[in-house]
Amino acid sequence: MKDYIEERTLEVAKYIIANKSTVRDTAKAFGCSKSTIHKDLTERLPKINPNLADSVKNLLDFNKSERHIRGGEATKLKYSVSNE
Repeated sequence: MKDYIEERTLEVAKYIIANKSTVRDTAKAFGCSKSTIHKDLTERLPKINPNLADSVKNLLDFNKSERHIRGGEATKLKYSVSNE
């Protein structure tokens, strides 16, 4: 693995934990795709730093368990603002 990919993976992991961020928000912050961020966190990070990978996995699982709630809130907000 190239050094810059390894560095980016560690930066992304630290960012997502520090900010309790979603993959989508993290991708925007780093200027890359959601697919790249997801691959960094799920495939590359466990090889680089398994302890950090466990922390990130817990956060990703939490975000996944709440995504239906966030989607519902976003839809509610979208239609409540446009109807006023």
